[in-house]
Order: sequence, then C-alpha cells, then structure tokens
Amino acid sequence: MMLYRYVKAPVGTNGQPAQPRWRRLLPSILITLGSVLLANVAWPWISHYLVVSPQFKREPILSPLPPRGPVTFVSALPSEVKAEEDSLTEEILGETVDYTKARSWFPGAPFPEVNGYEAEKYLLTIPKLGIDDAEVEVGGESLEQSLVHYPGTALPGGYGSPVIFGHSILRQFYAPEKTNPQRYISIFSTIMTLVRGDTIIIDYDGIRYEYRVREKVVVKPEDVYILQQRLDRRELKLVTCVPEGTYKERGVVIADLVSLN
Repeated sequence: MMLYRYVKAPVGTNGQPAQPRWRRLLPSILITLGSVLLANVAWPWISHYLVVSPQFKREPILSPLPPRGPVTFVSALPSEVKAEEDSLTEEILGETVDYTKARSWFPGAPFPEVNGYEAEKYLLTIPKLGIDDAEVEVGGESLEQSLVHYPGTALPGGYGSPVIFGHSILRQFYAPEKTNPQRYISIFSTIMTLVRGDTIIIDYDGIRYEYRVREKVVVKPEDVYILQQRLDRRELKLVTCVPEGTYKERGVVIADLVSLN
C-alpha cells in the first residue's frame, strides 16, 4: 500500500497561496532599477541647469564695440544674405530639423559657401578628453562624418576665431576613439568639462597650433554674435549643443593661441 502525504501550501494574509519571496520583491527591484536608469539619464541635464549654465551664461551683446579702445569686429556673415536667410528660416521652421547638419544650429545665421580656403580639412586633438586627430571639415555639412569648421570664420593660427562645431550625446555613450565608426556622434559630449589652461591642438597645413582654454559660455541658438570675429585676437571656439543629448542651447569653449610649430 502506498501512502501519500499532503503538504499544505503556505497561505498569505488574503487567504490565497503565498507567492515566492523573489516574486514579492520583483516590483521593488524593477522600480529601483528604473529609477537608477532615469537618474542616470536626467543627471547631466539637471547638473547643467543647476551648476553649469548659471556659471557660463552670457548676456546678449548690445554693442559690438568695447567701452575702451578701438577694436575691429568682422562678422562671419555676409551682408547680401536676405534671400538665403529667409529660405533657411523656412527650412528650420518646418516639421523636421536635422541637428546632425551644421547649418541647423544657429537658424538666424546663413551658411556661406566655402571659397578661398587653402585646405579643406585639418585635425583637432584634445589630450584631456581622449580626442586624437579628429577630422575638421571646412564648411562641412554633416556632423556625423566629421567636425565642422563654420564657413566664413578665421582659419587656424590667424587673427579671429576658427569656430568648430561638434555633435554631443549623453556622456555615458561618449566614445571618441579612432576605431569607433560613430565617433563623431559623441565627439564633443564632454568639452564643457574643460577648464582654464587645458590644451587644444590643431594640425593645419603642416603647422601645429596649440591653444589654451580661457573661458566657457552658454548661449542660445539665436545668439549668432558668438560667430563674430575679433581681429585683435587669435582665438579658437568649440561649439556643441547643451545640455548634452539635447539641442536647447549652445555650449562654447573659447581658447587662445599660445604657440605654433
């Protein structure tokens, strides 16, 4: 004769069979993981508005001339651009804006045609950020393929400011290595972490130019004055979108030329 022993299943407070412990903890675990992931994504934006942006905000320039001494300012934008500007405005106000295109970053500024440049491409290195020999295309269009030198701005080493645009995404995905085929999507994600005195190197037309970071600012897309050229200085301006992973504002790193070889 076979004897069967019946084991009574544990009963919960509601009279139903009690669930295993891991099932009871699963919702809490998922909520915790979700909160960590959300915080990981949101923190760069929060830190930008609470810490970064207040430090670097610059008031709009009311006059292009400083209060003391004659300084020549040259706009990077030609005066005969009304038709092109209107066309660009219509494009930007359309349903889709492609921010991988350099011309979309400052919708109030035209994107002049490239002519008269001695070289179409050069290289940029930022040792602190692991950026090595990133390609800069003069008057380029796609920020997925290279950094873009805004047309009409000074060339490296000259008086004025070469203005270089670079794409940014959340810094968790920052991967500027040469072996990464998608390096330019994240190439400028961390430039706003640079501090005064950090080195930026440009190799242009057989000459190496070394710049040192002087300041950082945050401007709005309508603040096209940041593209202007001061001919009493030899500067460099690196521009990306901030907060990282968004297109709301523009972060600008300004550096001074200190040596050339």
